[in-house]
Order: sequence, then structure tokens, then C-alpha cells
Amino acid sequence: MTDHSHDGHLGAVYAARAPEQVAAAYDAWAETYEADMATSGYRHPTIALALLARHLPRGAGPLLDAGVGTGLMGQWLPLVGYDVVDGLDLSAGMLAVAARKHVYRTLQQVALGGPLPYLDDTFAGIVSTGVFTTGHVGAEALPELIRICAPGGMIVLTVKGTVWDAGFGAALDALEKAGRVRVVEQTAPYISMPGDPATTPGIGLVFSPV
Repeated sequence: MTDHSHDGHLGAVYAARAPEQVAAAYDAWAETYEADMATSGYRHPTIALALLARHLPRGAGPLLDAGVGTGLMGQWLPLVGYDVVDGLDLSAGMLAVAARKHVYRTLQQVALGGPLPYLDDTFAGIVSTGVFTTGHVGAEALPELIRICAPGGMIVLTVKGTVWDAGFGAALDALEKAGRVRVVEQTAPYISMPGDPATTPGIGLVFSPV
């Protein structure tokens, strides 16, 4: 493998097996994260932004950036017409970088996969990129995202293929058959980081609470 400057950080993130370990790995990476991911040609945020803009009307809000990282998505959302955005992340270091962009209405340190500090039907849309991946979050996060997204709102996620195959796809299918969500769009598999030859494919996904 090519010796990328971020390999140690990415390896630590994927090796983490508890939320505290994931948070610590991202804390250590926060200041160089965006530059490192740009070097790898990181695609998830761009694809998710395109999917969101295709399916959620301009001006809809509020939105939730679920797993803000350094605020990469947050700084783009107002540019395409989404002006009211809240954010969450499990890493205090990443949140500190995101806060410096001054684009989020609120930022909270909380992890996906457990209870979220928002009322039912709060958000018109939710976007989450690079979170449903190795060592991070799986289908256990879906019920809370559905609860806090208004019926007819749009939830846009990027999902790594290994997470999809490990139960995410089956869980989403069960939710759709139960009449709780409607799947709106699913992309073909794509490589999220072309500059990292070890990257495995993922997909972009759009679904709506019913």
C-alpha cells in the first residue's frame, strides 16, 4: 500500500471497538482530517450532498448533520439552500474544529446508535457520511434517526458494503416491509477514497419515514 500520511489515523479509527476508542482516534486526527481525506479523494460528502439536493426541497429545515466530523458537510449545506443545520458527533476534537466554521445552529457531543437528544419529528432532513462504516455504527442507529425525522423527510446516509451485508440491508428491508420507511434511492457501489487502494465499496442511500 502507498504510504499515505493518514494511514495511522485511519487504521486507528477502523481498529477501534468501543465508542470511547473511536472518539479518541478522531480527537487525535481532528486538525489534519480534512487535508488527509482530500488527499485520498474522499467522495462520501459530495455524493450525499447531491442526493440530499435531489430529494429535499431547497430551504427545507432544520437539518441534522449526524456525525459532523470537522464540519465539511455543514459548510456546504447553506450554499445549496439549507440554512438551519444542527450537528452531532462523538468526538470533542472534531466538534471543536466544526465549531470554528460557524455554520451550525447547535452542536452536541453524542454518538449514533443510542438515544438522541431531539424530539420526535424534529428534522426535515438528516445526512450522515462516513459514519456507517467499519467499527462505527450499524443498523442499531436507524430507529432513532427515523424517530427524529419528520414523516416525508429525507434521510441520506453513506453505508459501507461490509456494514450493509452485516445486517444493515436486512434491517432496512424489514423497516420498509413494516411500513415505517420508504426507500427513495440507492446508488450503485462506489469507492469512497480512490487514493486509498485498501478502501472497499459503499453506497449512497436515501429513505423517508412514513
